[in-house]
Amino acid sequence: MKGLHLTADLYRCRCEPAWLADAQQLAAWCASAAQAVGLEPLEHAFHPVDGGGITGAVLMPGAHVCLHTWPGEKAVAVDVYVGDAATDQSAKARGLMFALVNRFQPEWTEQRSLDRGEEE
Repeated sequence: MKGLHLTADLYRCRCEPAWLADAQQLAAWCASAAQAVGLEPLEHAFHPVDGGGITGAVLMPGAHVCLHTWPGEKAVAVDVYVGDAATDQSAKARGLMFALVNRFQPEWTEQRSLDRGEEE
């Protein structure tokens, strides 16, 4: 198994407030963004949480995107993992993270990248 795990903490997001608070809108967009980079969404679950934020995930074969929003702080935590034993999927992971960051329009981000697994 080989994969790429990307995380991003997004601060002072300048997107429309609905992107931080509307679970249904964000779920549909995340599934569409995953599909746009060549991933295949299987299921998603996005739920409102106390304080008006959202916690959600899109599940894909060998991959996921998870996020949590805090509208009052205009902040988002994002986690993207893409793994595949047969082919390198890292471009898809990076493309999805790029789309997510652009969607929320943060003033600044803290991003990390972790190579997962071993070569066969």
